[in-house]
Amino acid sequence: MSFTIIPAIDLRAGRVVRLRQGDYEQQTTYEFEPQALARRYADAGAEWLHVVDLDGARSGALDNLQVIEAIARTGMQVQAGGGVRGEGDLQRLFDAGVNRVVLGSVAIREPAQVGAWLGKYGSARLTIALDTRRIDGRWALPSAGWTELEARSLDELAPWYAVRGARHLLCTDIDRDGMLAGFNLDLYRHLAATTPGLEVQASGGVRSLDDIRDARTAGAYGVILGRALLEGRFTIEEALTC
Repeated sequence: MSFTIIPAIDLRAGRVVRLRQGDYEQQTTYEFEPQALARRYADAGAEWLHVVDLDGARSGALDNLQVIEAIARTGMQVQAGGGVRGEGDLQRLFDAGVNRVVLGSVAIREPAQVGAWLGKYGSARLTIALDTRRIDGRWALPSAGWTELEARSLDELAPWYAVRGARHLLCTDIDRDGMLAGFNLDLYRHLAATTPGLEVQASGGVRSLDDIRDARTAGAYGVILGRALLEGRFTIEEALTC
């Protein structure tokens, strides 16, 4: 599989935003219109777009579904999540034109259910999101928009999903998210070594084109690019050459 550059659009109340380390009280709002921003990325040559419903991630509802549907009409391949709690939510996103649904909190709390969805819908249509934070020597898994700490760890669930046929794993080091501190390369080397069957998407902290190249060398199959693109640290065209 080729290395994939995936620009991101995080949504809150229909606006393009970024949070600092997942903190809803530390929000930056950008003046981009979501659908127009998606078209800009598509015109530049990006094939995939990552969309997060931040309201939904915390509330458990698909609060920005209409905006996500509008983005999907731009023609890009979209992976989107935030607020998926049951199969009905999964189907609503598919019906809205989403190509791949991102499963976060539900993947941590109800792995048996998500394992069944992998069997029903296929691994190409689902991305397992195990966003993590290093706590007391373990890779902990916060959920519900990173506001609640779960008992299971990354090292328990990532191999569990690999055995059950998952293909796509999105993993963010929460402490680096929105911080422009570079990817946690040790985390992605660790995942590449322990779950070689998963195609890992690196996320959290990218600040330069070198960070993208380093993530690729560390074993990631793709990178999620948010704040660095929004603030012009490099262009999507430049990223696509990495």
